[in-house]
Amino acid sequence: MARKSLSFPAIFPALLAYSFSLILFCRPIVGAHDYHDALRKSILFFEGQRSGKLPPDHRVKWRRDSALHDGSTAGVDLTGGYYDAGDNVKFGFPMAFTTTLLAWSIIDFGRNMGPELKNAVKAVKWSTDYLLKATAKPGVVYVQVGDAYSDHSCWERPEDMDTLRTVYKIDTSHPGSDVAGETAAALAASSIVFRSRDPAYSRLLLNRAVRVFNFADKHRGAYSSSLHSAVCPFYCDVNGYQDELLWAAAWLHKASRKRVYREYIVKNEVVLRAGDTINEFGWDNKHAGINVLISKEVLMGKAEYFESFKQNADGFICSLLPGISHPQVQYSPGGLIFKAGGSNMQHVTSLSFLLLSYSNYLSHANKVVPCDERSASPALLKQLAKRQVDYILGDNPLGMSYMVGYGGRFPQRIHHRASSLPSVVAHPPRIGCKAGSRYYFSPNPNPNLLVGAVVGGPNVSDAFPDSRPYFQESEPTTYINAPLVGLLAFFSAHL
Repeated sequence: MARKSLSFPAIFPALLAYSFSLILFCRPIVGAHDYHDALRKSILFFEGQRSGKLPPDHRVKWRRDSALHDGSTAGVDLTGGYYDAGDNVKFGFPMAFTTTLLAWSIIDFGRNMGPELKNAVKAVKWSTDYLLKATAKPGVVYVQVGDAYSDHSCWERPEDMDTLRTVYKIDTSHPGSDVAGETAAALAASSIVFRSRDPAYSRLLLNRAVRVFNFADKHRGAYSSSLHSAVCPFYCDVNGYQDELLWAAAWLHKASRKRVYREYIVKNEVVLRAGDTINEFGWDNKHAGINVLISKEVLMGKAEYFESFKQNADGFICSLLPGISHPQVQYSPGGLIFKAGGSNMQHVTSLSFLLLSYSNYLSHANKVVPCDERSASPALLKQLAKRQVDYILGDNPLGMSYMVGYGGRFPQRIHHRASSLPSVVAHPPRIGCKAGSRYYFSPNPNPNLLVGAVVGGPNVSDAFPDSRPYFQESEPTTYINAPLVGLLAFFSAHL
C-alpha cells in the first residue's frame, strides 16, 4: 500500500485525528504571539545567568560580578561561564549541552534572528570562552566549580557567595567520556558559528574539540563514576557515556568534514548503541539528537551509509505523534508534551527543536515520515512544534506564559537565588547563607525580573504552583532556553 503524506486530518483513523485536533486546536485563544519579543527575551536570560566579571555592555542591570576567584584553589582560572539554573554552581555537563544547542539554534535558524543574532552569538561565546579555560590542560577537563551540597544549603546571591567553590576535574585516571564528549560537541558546534565571524577563534574551538574528543574516546568511563559524590544526584549520567561519544563525533564530522569521523560513526553505531531510547533528548541523553543531526546528510542525498540513523530519526518522530506516541511520552489535557521526571519544559523545548529541525530537513528533500501505514508531513511537525511554543507563551488552560517577562501573566516566584533576593543595587549589605531563607519562603513576588527565563512548567494536569519551594516546576535552566532560541527564531520569521 502506498504511503500518503498526512495533511490534517486526512487519512488518520478517527481517534488519531481527534487526538491531533485536541493537541493543535483545543486551547485558549490569546491572540497572535510576538515571537521576536520572546526571542529577544529568551536570549537576554543568559545574561542573567552569567558568572564572573561582567562586561560593560551587560544588560541585566541588577546583576553584578560574582565568583571572581573560581579555580584559584586548583591554580587555574575558571572564572566566567553560566550558572545552570537557580543556584550558584557551575555544572560543566549541562553548560556544555546548553552551548551545543545554542550553537545549533544559530546554525539552523540564525538567518531568522535579525538583530538578535549578535546577542545569540555573544551567548555562545560567553560559554565557549569558559570551556576553553576548562580544557586548557591536555588530558584534563574541569567539569564543575562549587560544592553542590554546600551551595544548596544556602539561599544567597551569587555576588555574596561564601560557599565552597571546590573544583572538580576528570583526567586519564578518573575518566568522564560523557561530559568530555559533550564538551567536544559544544566546541565543535560553536566552531561552525564562528567560522566566518572569527576564523582564528573558530580554528581554536575546533582544534580543542578534536583534542577533548580524543581524550574522551581513549579514556572511556562515566564521570558520575569518577566523581559520584560531587555530581550525583544533581547531574548524574544515568544514560551512559556512549551517546556523547557518537554525538561529539557527529558534530566533529559536521564541523571538519573529515572522513575519520564519518568512519568512527559508522564503525561505532552499534557498539555505542545509536538506536537506543530514540525518543530521548537532553543533557543526559543525546540519542534523538544524534539521529536527527546525522539524518540531514541522508536527506540531502550525500550519505547513504547513514541510512539507519534516518530510520531511527523517523522512529523518534513517530514516537511523539499524539495518539500513537510512545508510552514514555504523554500529552497533558492542554496539549503539552510531558515526560516523567523534573523540569518538564526541558523535554518540551528540546524535543520540539528536533521536530522543527527535522521538518526543515524533510522539506528540503521533499520527504515525509513513514509511521506504519501512515505518514506525517513536514508541515505537521512544524504545527506540533509551534503548538508547544505557543503553550509556553500562554496558549494553555491557565492562560499563563511560562516565560518570565512575556505576556500579561507569568511566574512571579521562580526558584532562583539572584532573582528572589534583593539585588546588590537595592541592598548593598551582604545577605548571608541562612539570612536569605526568609526571601525563599516569602509569598511575595521576586524583586528582580529574570526576563526570558522559562521555568520547569506545569504538571501533567496543566497545574502550576507559582512557588519557590516547588523547584521542579518553578526553576528555570539554561538548557530549557537554549533550544527555545532556535524555535522562536524560526516562528518569528514564519508566522
